[in-house]
Amino acid sequence: MLAWGPAQQAVGFRSLEKIFVTHTVRRGPATSRLPVAPRQLDVKFEYDHVAYSTSTYMQAHRLSGVLVIKDGQIILERYGLGRGPHDRWNSFSVAKSVTSSLVGAAVRDGYIKSLDDPVTRYLPEMSGSAYDQVSVRQLLTMSSGVRWTETYGDPNSDVVRVGSAVAPPGLDPIVGYMRTLPRVAAPGASFHYKSGEADLAGILVARATGMPLADYLSKKIWRPVGMERDAVWIVDGAGFERGGCCLAMTLRDYGRYALFMLDGGHGVLPAGWVEAATKTQIPTGYPAISYGYMWWINPDGSYQASGIYGQSILIVPAEHLVVVINAAWPNPGDAKLNAARTAFIKAIQAAARSSSGG
Repeated sequence: MLAWGPAQQAVGFRSLEKIFVTHTVRRGPATSRLPVAPRQLDVKFEYDHVAYSTSTYMQAHRLSGVLVIKDGQIILERYGLGRGPHDRWNSFSVAKSVTSSLVGAAVRDGYIKSLDDPVTRYLPEMSGSAYDQVSVRQLLTMSSGVRWTETYGDPNSDVVRVGSAVAPPGLDPIVGYMRTLPRVAAPGASFHYKSGEADLAGILVARATGMPLADYLSKKIWRPVGMERDAVWIVDGAGFERGGCCLAMTLRDYGRYALFMLDGGHGVLPAGWVEAATKTQIPTGYPAISYGYMWWINPDGSYQASGIYGQSILIVPAEHLVVVINAAWPNPGDAKLNAARTAFIKAIQAAARSSSGG
């Protein structure tokens, strides 16, 4: 996917199951209703001396979807790049936040006894590696102290190499790769973003629960929340879902997952889990943003799931607001496009406040 051009992205990001080996996250018999507000937003704003409307911003910045939910009602829903309401779209690292929720569900169900348990309790083949003294909590906060490089354009980067790793028979390739990494800091001492650790967390949940991650996601969230369509999740060479990437769902189902979080986890997550997962657990070293349990935390109390090529879910509890954006940026992480998206989201928030009289 990292080598795809714009035309390949527009088709491939919504067709993962036709290109890769995936597992299906089954929906249930009922779909939860998402009411549409009588008054819909058309956001107008200016950024970098250019005036935008919703449609011109989407076209200029290659958005396949934008969904805004305020007080439980849809106030903006648009599609682009040939995508429609029934088409899924690749989450990229937004999947990390979903994996975090599945860790929480496994804690509530008793499969994971404590976040302070060592990773090796659930993945004994990690014994003797740099993960010997690393806890489940430190996986969730990406503070293991294990060395990692996350440079998408470098074929020698760990984030690229882990996806094509080959392991001996009987050992998951991602587990096998992560076993080889050295420790460079004490566990818990500092944050360092590692997609491989979200993959490990997903494998850990699958091992602890005794079921594929897709099946557990179906049981705990997809069916009870009332998602409208099955999701698909890319798996590694041993058949484990990639906990750090590549879960595809419809735009409205992204919104339903965000509402699940906004509502505190619908009895699926432990009491206080959402509050803990979405507050500062560790500083990141980045300006004005910290990290929870695989969620990015903003100073105003809002929190965000983010993925490369422009994927994001923003949840603003104080305003009962959800903003979902799917895109196909020309680069995995583009500073100018990211700044423009921030301006767009701020304009959405201002328009939402104005429309509700806030």
